[in-house]
Amino acid sequence: MKAAVYRGMRDVQIQDWPAPAPAPGEVLIRIGAAGICGSDAAEFSLGPQLITQDESGHVDPVVLGHEFAGTIEAIGEGVTGFEIGARVVCGAGISCGECLMCRRGRTNLCSKYHTVGLHRDGGLAGFVAVPASIVYDATASGLPLDTLALAQPMAVAVHAVGRSGLTAGRDAVVVGVGGIGAFITYAAVATGARVLVVDLDPARLELATTLGAFATLTAGEATLSDRLAELGMHAEVFFEVSGSAPGLDSVLAAAQPGAVIVPVGIQKRPPTEPLGKWTLREYTIVGTVALTFATDLPEAVRLLGLRPDWTDFTREVIPLESLVDDGLEPLVAGHSRQIKTLVDPWISAPRPPVHHS
Repeated sequence: MKAAVYRGMRDVQIQDWPAPAPAPGEVLIRIGAAGICGSDAAEFSLGPQLITQDESGHVDPVVLGHEFAGTIEAIGEGVTGFEIGARVVCGAGISCGECLMCRRGRTNLCSKYHTVGLHRDGGLAGFVAVPASIVYDATASGLPLDTLALAQPMAVAVHAVGRSGLTAGRDAVVVGVGGIGAFITYAAVATGARVLVVDLDPARLELATTLGAFATLTAGEATLSDRLAELGMHAEVFFEVSGSAPGLDSVLAAAQPGAVIVPVGIQKRPPTEPLGKWTLREYTIVGTVALTFATDLPEAVRLLGLRPDWTDFTREVIPLESLVDDGLEPLVAGHSRQIKTLVDPWISAPRPPVHHS
């Protein structure tokens, strides 16, 4: 089979790769569509970040891809509850099920947590073998595979919104409407909250409006505080998704006492405000990472099914051979033409996405 094999910084090769077979406890998935995200772009452009390397810097080649959907091709020994041909999505993160966090249901914080597509072969290939415990049968949803390939990033958004405690009738802010920011916008709106979205890109703000945002703000045109006052909003929850220093600064300047601040984007420098101010204002700073398979992935599939068409997220599905030039490179440069780039390993030329049930 063909696969996107990571060999080091700026070295992703589309090559022949042995087709896997499911070990006991695993299922074999025939990939229908696989997405890429900022984590893939970081591994490609900056060298191994999460991908394992030894003390000498050597990287064992690994097939990328942790966002994917497909159909069950084969079932390993001891696996029950799946049928050949079932449409499935993968949660990507593998947990031990035994450590303290696993016993608490917080499997994304497992002491032995590792990820398909980073620590073992992933879904940017014709087939992938993964533990059945992280595979969700979405056949009953009726959703096509292109839509189901959005489930893993949607689940990341569901997890972030769940961590925030956002509920109906409250006001929230989302700063940054890239891939995860757009999904967070949709998941936050789905709670019944009013959501103000901030971004530099008018097209992304327009998308946020179609996702149900109550209002938008073009970053730099006014302060976040002034825009909230103009709208009569009292934001209690802030999602900083851009990972930028100005984004976080705008949130801290606008947050009122008692606010919940969720820094989804990874900040690269310490905050400039003294921690004492956070204490006296009784801010709740909420970390969020990945997803909890048992709760977040089923909810993500449900939310995807509430919207009839996701073509505005993915206008074109690209072949595996175009992954670097049309997928990773634009994402690294910040010029991706799509909110979510999907790859179909079985095509030789771009195709329109299929998002209608």
